[in-house]
Amino acid sequence: MEFSSKLLERAVNEMSQLPGIGKRTALRLVLHMLRQPKEQTIALSEALQAMRKDVKFCKSCHNISDVELCEICSNPNRKEHIICVVEDVRDVMAIENTSSFKGLYHVLGGKISPMDGIGPHDLNIETLVAKVKQGTIKELIFALSSTMEGDTTNFYIFKQIQDYKVFTSTIARGISVGDELEYADEITLGRSIVNRIPFETSMKL
Repeated sequence: MEFSSKLLERAVNEMSQLPGIGKRTALRLVLHMLRQPKEQTIALSEALQAMRKDVKFCKSCHNISDVELCEICSNPNRKEHIICVVEDVRDVMAIENTSSFKGLYHVLGGKISPMDGIGPHDLNIETLVAKVKQGTIKELIFALSSTMEGDTTNFYIFKQIQDYKVFTSTIARGISVGDELEYADEITLGRSIVNRIPFETSMKL
């Protein structure tokens, strides 16, 4: 792809680094921004810079937040004794959109995947186990995708906490095996949370 401007080429190259964005799509987006008022492009640039500089991760659940303790963890109306364990922040958003869960979350930041070089110590598992050891958690809901990596992660966490008095459950299989939570419709995902089953039962299915 030939460019008449080095500045245009650089912008296209940077834009094409985004997931799902090829060079042609990147060029179309960059040209679109060039046609917009300069103030609009500057506002986008400033928003991205501010996000990258100032965004935080909640010190309790590891969700993305503007402050040290996210709005969910600091909400006194949430059920602090129920923790929903998810892979990443997109899963928190997906479950919150169902309005079916009123507990708290714990974002692992991924799943155990030896093929990708991701082990238990690369995830936020130690802080989750520490919460369970405090004795205030009554139930852990495993809400990872139904993949080999998700099941491996669930089982690893289960083995770490099985000696403590905490009930473990998993979302019902209304979510197809291999599906990611963020792509499930809100009704199906909501029912899967409400109709969760004991984790040990799920291992026998």
